[in-house]
Amino acid sequence: QVQLVESGGGLVQPGGSLRLSCAASGSIFSISNMGWYRQAPGKERELVAAITTGGITNYSDSVKGRFTSSRDNAKNTVYLQMNSLKPEDTAVYYCNAVVMTRAWGTWRDYWGQGTQVTVSS
Repeated sequence: QVQLVESGGGLVQPGGSLRLSCAASGSIFSISNMGWYRQAPGKERELVAAITTGGITNYSDSVKGRFTSSRDNAKNTVYLQMNSLKPEDTAVYYCNAVVMTRAWGTWRDYWGQGTQVTVSS
């Protein structure tokens, strides 16, 4: 019913930048919080950034000051601008959105397929 399509991942050198995008589509009545998670090999998935409908953001301490999340509510799209990338940022990045699919429905979590971000020289 709801699809999250991510783009912008890839290979980048340390100190470089990438911009991830995630567009939600399908049976969407309303979208609440959106966010970015990542999972490195052998580690649990962790929250990277979260953003409310009004644009209030929260970041993991490990990315604070380097990453910036924003959203375009008219396009149902959330962004993650990643600057000063480090090798330890290497992970699969997942987009998340809390979506109501119809009026007076329930809020549910939806996830993107994940996009690989590799930071290496």
